[in-house]
Amino acid sequence: MTIETKILCSNRAVRHLEPLNARHTFGPAAVVFLGPPGAGKGTQARHVANEYRFPHISTGDVFRTHVAKKTALGLQSAASMRRGMLVPDEVVCGMLMEHIRDLGSTGCLILDGFPRSLAQAKWLDHFLHTRTGESHEFPREAPVAIQINIGRDQLLRRLAGRRSCPSCGRLYNLHFQPPRNPEICDYQGAELAMRPDDSESVVCERLMVHDQNTLPVTEYYRRKGRLLEIEGNDTVNAVRAAIAVGLESVFAMQQHKRHRGLGI
Repeated sequence: MTIETKILCSNRAVRHLEPLNARHTFGPAAVVFLGPPGAGKGTQARHVANEYRFPHISTGDVFRTHVAKKTALGLQSAASMRRGMLVPDEVVCGMLMEHIRDLGSTGCLILDGFPRSLAQAKWLDHFLHTRTGESHEFPREAPVAIQINIGRDQLLRRLAGRRSCPSCGRLYNLHFQPPRNPEICDYQGAELAMRPDDSESVVCERLMVHDQNTLPVTEYYRRKGRLLEIEGNDTVNAVRAAIAVGLESVFAMQQHKRHRGLGI
């Protein structure tokens, strides 16, 4: 039996999430959030980590910490980025390995921004299998991935429509959360600004790079039967509810498998 499924967003009520906390010794070693820029991966990953009290690991935060501390891995990473190159997989994986080991917990991890390549996905499987195998807890299942799917037009509206106030920092979206007066901050009266990487041409380039690098990762988890696909075109709360339903089913199924294997 696999967990591959597609879950549509719904505003219907979902069960309270406490059952997941009660069976925290069961389930996957990690939940990986996948999806294109603007899909809401970070927002949803942070919510799941807070709600279920699982460690949340943002690879962007891990990178910045290593660079700020000028660690050996951080210096290698900074050198690659200065040359306009992707940070090598061995550097990224090394940073993540150190961070996870420093956590000291063998509970389920919430990963945001990793893996971003097929090699990283395979490394994660091997590392987590070795890590949980050394634990005195019940061995955990292989990581599962949550893919947030969203239409290209919707992504362009989310990203290219973003604006911020240079005075107070408030964020707007011209399509979804527009100011009262076009391009003017409601509070400061300042003209709103657009980040350079939010221009439509740059957004299209970012999405193309994502497709090239990350779609093989999605296919990897799909072939393994460890992919949950979530319809992400709805509201944040609706997407959140769909993720909750999907995770409940994953943990319940893996708890059942564990009990059956132990003869309970």
